[in-house]
Amino acid sequence: MKLLYDLQFDQIVERLPVDFEVLRRDAASEGRRFIERLHDEWQSGEQRFNQAHEVLLAVRVDRGLAGVGGMTVDPDLPSAMRMRRFFIRPAYRRCGLGRQLAAAILNRTIPKGTIVTVNADNADAAAFWEALGFRRDPQLGHSHWLPWERGSHVLLT
Repeated sequence: MKLLYDLQFDQIVERLPVDFEVLRRDAASEGRRFIERLHDEWQSGEQRFNQAHEVLLAVRVDRGLAGVGGMTVDPDLPSAMRMRRFFIRPAYRRCGLGRQLAAAILNRTIPKGTIVTVNADNADAAAFWEALGFRRDPQLGHSHWLPWERGSHVLLT
């Protein structure tokens, strides 16, 4: 397990990080297209994570870009929020960084009782979200959901 020093979460607001290309390259090498979609949607202005309670965070370890993740209003269930574009580079996995990024995103100001959804596209992702307390229930196009009650979930411990 890699020890994490100098951990930093930066909200992405005006532009994607200068070193975003490392995420694109790592995701593409694993056959993951959602980071490329994030790039394209950001560049076109289609998705900027700037509505109420939305956020896009970059996580850095020793100043190097280690991952990204965001939360938007769920397009299929407007009363819910949706975790999306969540990616940790392979070199930073299995050391709790994903859990910390998820906590940083969820601990933003979202109302108590808000349903948070996610679409896990593989078994590892499903296991990750389930370990954080998300429930498997593939309804309305979502693989998992979580009724958010700040401070009451495993991911915060």
